[in-house]
Amino acid sequence: MRTNTALLGRTLRLAPLVAAAVLTLPACGATSGDGTPDPSAAPAPSSSGGAGAATADQRGSGADAEATSAEGPLAGTTVVIDPGHNGGNADAAGKISELVDAGHGHKACDTVGAESADGYTEHAFNWDVSERLRDSLEDEGAEVVLTREDDKGVGPCITERAEIGNEARADAAISIHADGGPSSGRGFHVIRPGELDGYTDDIAEPSHRLALDVRAEFEEGTGQQRADYIAEEGLDERTDLGGLNLSDVPKVFLEAGNMSNRADAADLADPEWRETAAESVAAGISRFLQRGQKD
Repeated sequence: MRTNTALLGRTLRLAPLVAAAVLTLPACGATSGDGTPDPSAAPAPSSSGGAGAATADQRGSGADAEATSAEGPLAGTTVVIDPGHNGGNADAAGKISELVDAGHGHKACDTVGAESADGYTEHAFNWDVSERLRDSLEDEGAEVVLTREDDKGVGPCITERAEIGNEARADAAISIHADGGPSSGRGFHVIRPGELDGYTDDIAEPSHRLALDVRAEFEEGTGQQRADYIAEEGLDERTDLGGLNLSDVPKVFLEAGNMSNRADAADLADPEWRETAAESVAAGISRFLQRGQKD
């Protein structure tokens, strides 16, 4: 297990910003070196500088932010939400293509993300659901940290996305995505870290429990089917994603649907469906956290 960096100061609620619609190329449908679809949105470079580096202030900490609730079933817990990709990535190819250490080798700092046939971008979906998810979790008393402050920036790199969760000593972390798979494929899946010595050996098991809870609540709440083109029974185990490999806290990726599939894309573009999706993810995280509090 790697040593955690110093605990970040408590981050307050980020002000909602309008998601930017930018034409992008699919990234969650991109393949890794072994031909496996790669949904990872690269975390930002570390605080030493580099593409997409973000400070605590840039992530929304400020005097005018609303304080999170001190009451509720999740009071005393911290959740990090990582909205995959970013709205400015498409215009910053040089920056996001810089290689970073992903724990199993090197990968691009970040990627652009997928896009539906109607032009709805994954980064906009990720940001919208993450804001809604933040609100749901804060209503239950959790302290919530987002890895980016809006949908207009670049990155951060996969390394910094993981580092933010580690510095916050999050009780749970989740990266929100939508896939860019084959157009014939439908459904959602949850990605958990496989066991990687020196990296995820200490979080693999709790991350598995988090994945099961998120899968159960998301499936029940949204009615979305488990993916029929990837993963098994809506669960996938990966050791090639830097956002998971570099995490020292329980963490999963949610691929909420396939943007290349018209039926899935119609759901993803529906604000009411996104609200239900966010509430369902919140229920899964809450289930995981409250079980941990009883143990």
